[in-house]
Amino acid sequence: MKVLVTGATGFIGRLVVHHLREAGAELRLASRHPETLGSGSEAVLMPGFDAPAAAFLALTRDVTHVVHCAGLNNCQGDATEADYRAANVELSARLADAAAAQASGRFIHLSSIRAVIGARVSATIDENTLAAPQCVYGRSKREGEIKVLGAYASHGRSDAAVLRLPPVYGSGMKGNLATLMRLADTALPLPTGALTGIRSLMSSEAAARAVSHLLSHSGSLRPIYIGADVPSVAVAAVIAAFRSGFGRPMRLIAVPAGLMRPAAAVLGKRAFWDSMTATQICDPSLLISQGWAPETGTLERLAELARLGEPRLPV
Repeated sequence: MKVLVTGATGFIGRLVVHHLREAGAELRLASRHPETLGSGSEAVLMPGFDAPAAAFLALTRDVTHVVHCAGLNNCQGDATEADYRAANVELSARLADAAAAQASGRFIHLSSIRAVIGARVSATIDENTLAAPQCVYGRSKREGEIKVLGAYASHGRSDAAVLRLPPVYGSGMKGNLATLMRLADTALPLPTGALTGIRSLMSSEAAARAVSHLLSHSGSLRPIYIGADVPSVAVAAVIAAFRSGFGRPMRLIAVPAGLMRPAAAVLGKRAFWDSMTATQICDPSLLISQGWAPETGTLERLAELARLGEPRLPV
């Protein structure tokens, strides 16, 4: 078995590489910075979205499976709609077209729950949730999903799957979770009593294990899967876990949401506040029913992340 992993130096991609290497898979690693991948695997430059078709055919030649982790995430504040479309739609489409034509095995496409729901919407999300992305990033991820599944369908194949992830935590994380972690690393009191949201999170290691599972399990693939730790956790408990890991005093005070919401608006943080008070619960029952085991110690893992800082995983 030979697996092509794109985005192999990324936040989740490097863990996917680690898990597949531990499982004994032969790897071809594609990255914008292949010189950083070290020895032990075939490392190649990831083609741009506008590269010739031959570049994508060469990339996918002689591989069994493809794990597509490369993309532009929603933490790039200066990214334009064109940037998101190039990285998350066009690149995904070109790669899937080439893989469907000549890679004999499965194609696992990493996506996000932002492909179906906005950050400030309260809902339970499963594989049947109707897609209603509410940001440029989310729309690009949803269109990328459609392109990948469509490319395989056009070749009469059903061995491509989309893995939608909630906010993922781990070494090198960005976004709102990284913001909460920075906020927790202070002795100042924090008004977490008004943070009533409950959120599904997922460890980066659990995400990598889900990829390995989808590549190797014996049953047929479904087109969409949802990943998440079990159970979901309160946002206030996330901050408390970070503070515990940092060895900081809790000092978490209850401030009514009616006071915090206008204050957040004045500070230009209304979107962040609304996302922290929304409840989004992801249901990974389908993955679990097929033999995948979710992470169940989310708060303990978050505290450990704060305690250890930024441990490095060898690639």
